[in-house]
Amino acid sequence: MQNNTLITLLLSVFIALLGIGIIVPVMPIFARELGASGFALGMIIAAFSITRGLLQPVVGNLSDRWGRKSFLITGLFVYGLVGLFIPHATGVPDLIIIRAFHGIGSAMIVPIAMAYMSFLSPAGEEGRYMSYLNIAIFCGIGCGPVIGGLLSDNWGLPSVFYTMAGLSFLAFILVILYMPGRIAAKRNLARPLLSSIGSMLANNKTCGILLSRYTTMIIMVPSMAFLPLLVSQWPGSSGLKIGMIIACRTLVNALLQIPFGKIVDKHNKLLILLVSSIVLGMIILAVPLMESFTGMAIAYLCMGMSEAAIWAVLGAYASMEAKAHYGHGTMMGIFSFAMSAGVFTGAVLAGLSMDAWGIGRAYSVTGSAVLILSLVAVALIGAHDKKHRVKASH
Repeated sequence: MQNNTLITLLLSVFIALLGIGIIVPVMPIFARELGASGFALGMIIAAFSITRGLLQPVVGNLSDRWGRKSFLITGLFVYGLVGLFIPHATGVPDLIIIRAFHGIGSAMIVPIAMAYMSFLSPAGEEGRYMSYLNIAIFCGIGCGPVIGGLLSDNWGLPSVFYTMAGLSFLAFILVILYMPGRIAAKRNLARPLLSSIGSMLANNKTCGILLSRYTTMIIMVPSMAFLPLLVSQWPGSSGLKIGMIIACRTLVNALLQIPFGKIVDKHNKLLILLVSSIVLGMIILAVPLMESFTGMAIAYLCMGMSEAAIWAVLGAYASMEAKAHYGHGTMMGIFSFAMSAGVFTGAVLAGLSMDAWGIGRAYSVTGSAVLILSLVAVALIGAHDKKHRVKASH
């Protein structure tokens, strides 16, 4: 049963995220055609993050008590509906509402998949198991932009969104047919949500993990949603080229997940997190300086490498905390909330910076935030680990 669950889960997540990746290179362009400013574009993305972020902890906590399959099915169905609705939007308010609905579906997919993987991972192999899920996520998001660029260039923007809908409904059917209903937990750590949140806030290590996840997601809006606007200023730009740049980041991230997953299970997670976070922040600061397709592709390739290490470390940390203290769904729901909060913060910072000073400043502001907050997160985790080493030595 475990192998069947694992295969079905990974395949379904890949298909669903492929559908999401398809719309990445065209969503900002579609929004601009409807009259979206830089701030409005940020709000379209933020609407998704707000609804997803608010629901993720609730869904995760409930899944520890009620089971996970029904949430996963519902989320995939919502994704399919969103793909059908977007082409019929007539203005920015329509897109904001649809993307908010999209966030509701998202709250039931990735966090639930993460909870499944955390539950299935053997002790000491959390990094490797979470890397399997990350591969499905990044392969889907990485392949999607290339397909989306091709669809847009050849058949127009609506074809991209309808393809997303078809892929989401396919994943929906797979989960219904092949995912087991309820998997009994080996150990029930489920508590009321507010009680779990209080425990997390009192734990420096958990706070550091969540802060790091929040921080490294701040760059998502400028690095993904604003990239088409930056590259479109170059002569000879196309949807395909934009998709290929994004794919450089996400596919190398996927390729490195298993190697990094094995590394973080055996080596110093905190050191890997510190170095990778600093590298990520520096790359974001350098992106506006790129003036060619090759230069931008290399920058995004390096970005993907640093993110591969960060995702592997934080996934392992979150899984270990879930097993030890909080329950899989609850921890992954809060962990995903931190991701959404980071995306929302990045959307606001990048949108306001773009409107006030230009698109290049959006990268400067968010890159600086990553560097500063990452150091705080590492300090929190390090202080907790040092305290426990001292206790263990006495």
